[in-house]
Amino acid sequence: MAKIIIRVPATSANIGSGFDSVGIALHLYYTVIVEEKTDKWKVNHALGADIPTDERNLIVQTILKVDPNIHPRQLTVISDVPIAHGLGSSTTAVVAGIKIANALGELDLSIEDQINLGARFEGHPENVAAALLGQMTVSTFDGQKAIATKINLPDISALMYIRPDGISEEESRKRLPKTISFSDAIRASSRENVFIALASQGNWQEATKLIEGDIIHEPARKALVPEMATILKTAHKLNIYGTYLSGAGPTVGTLGKQAALVELRIELQQQNLNGSLRLLQIDQDGATVRGE
Repeated sequence: MAKIIIRVPATSANIGSGFDSVGIALHLYYTVIVEEKTDKWKVNHALGADIPTDERNLIVQTILKVDPNIHPRQLTVISDVPIAHGLGSSTTAVVAGIKIANALGELDLSIEDQINLGARFEGHPENVAAALLGQMTVSTFDGQKAIATKINLPDISALMYIRPDGISEEESRKRLPKTISFSDAIRASSRENVFIALASQGNWQEATKLIEGDIIHEPARKALVPEMATILKTAHKLNIYGTYLSGAGPTVGTLGKQAALVELRIELQQQNLNGSLRLLQIDQDGATVRGE
């Protein structure tokens, strides 16, 4: 194959109280074109001066972690995924690196192998699982092995409110509490258990109500997106539920039927929020690889 083209969907995680566990794949993509062999790794992109263009790039670092014997190549990145905005931008690079190493090294890694590698590299599995499997995924990781399963969603979309100022995952994680109370843990886990059960049954109307009111990470991070209160109030006025803080922030997601989300977007556009509103479909299949 003269070229290999990897396409990885953006992801939104921490759906409800599924912290580091529940994620969805979005119809917003990070594409890497693997081109000719070169003397040194070269990564062409238009993502800004802060993203390395040599072997320090996260894609290349991931490739070499998977298989250090792979010969350098020229890579070209085309991405619609905003960096450090709670939409899995680092995950897209990690998953692309795993897919490239698997293809070039002819490693024949299973999807389970790839999820395990990604979870080890990232330290948590939810974005990697969603990016590789598509749709909504539920996953767990004990530090060595990840287990993930896919839940096929009904015909829903996601309205993502994206603030212009990003925040690193490291900085956002510093805001998290070191402990939560026993009663809060019970409440959070029971709500998420019922949410997953309802979503698995296709009872989305009831499931969406349990997405809101997270007590694990949103209270510590809500200051990152002061507009979230306005989004919740406006959505509830339209009888729309299912709003949450996406990943580490500062993006807010609302899941629902496309027609309802179009109405919500129109209402929010009139309120001059400091950010953009993107209505996205749910990615069905996860990361893809094709040769040319």
